[in-house]
Amino acid sequence: MVIIIKVFDFDNTIYRGESAVDLAFFMIKSNKRILFFVPTIFYNLIKYKLCLVDKDNMQMAINRCFKSAIKDKNGLLEPVESFWKKHSCKLDERMLKRIGKDDIIITATPDFLINGIKDRLNTSNIISSEVDAEKREVTYFNFGDNKVRKYKELYGGKKIDSFYTDSYNDKALMDISERVFIVKKGRIKCITK
Repeated sequence: MVIIIKVFDFDNTIYRGESAVDLAFFMIKSNKRILFFVPTIFYNLIKYKLCLVDKDNMQMAINRCFKSAIKDKNGLLEPVESFWKKHSCKLDERMLKRIGKDDIIITATPDFLINGIKDRLNTSNIISSEVDAEKREVTYFNFGDNKVRKYKELYGGKKIDSFYTDSYNDKALMDISERVFIVKKGRIKCITK
């Protein structure tokens, strides 16, 4: 039996919005220091939308925010459960139905955040950015060509039949996929390579 691998981005594909940005704004209620970083968040979000993100600079900006705005690991981890109670409604049920147990989610979303909702994602095959909560820093930023490197490290030469994403920031994954589907506001469009 041939297993057909489908790969999904998370933000703006399965989740309607940018989950890490939503978490930052959610945390402002209990941590006003995050307000100081709102301009940086928007600046980097615009660069991301325009596919102008430098992953090293983005990782440094995230780490600066974590270390300056969040006092300890509890400040990072404790809001996750209440965040998902409020924001799980932003999961696209139609996209979730497309995900099988052998499929893979590859995302820049931090592991501590995606782990808070993984029981709803229909697969345990999740590759995300890795955060050392104790140090409050990203140790591996799963973005751009890092997504392909990690995929190949974990799955070798398994072909990706279908890849679902919202962004051309995922061009490296698009290049190794048989079919690519762009997801925009719940609409799915197949693009050819």
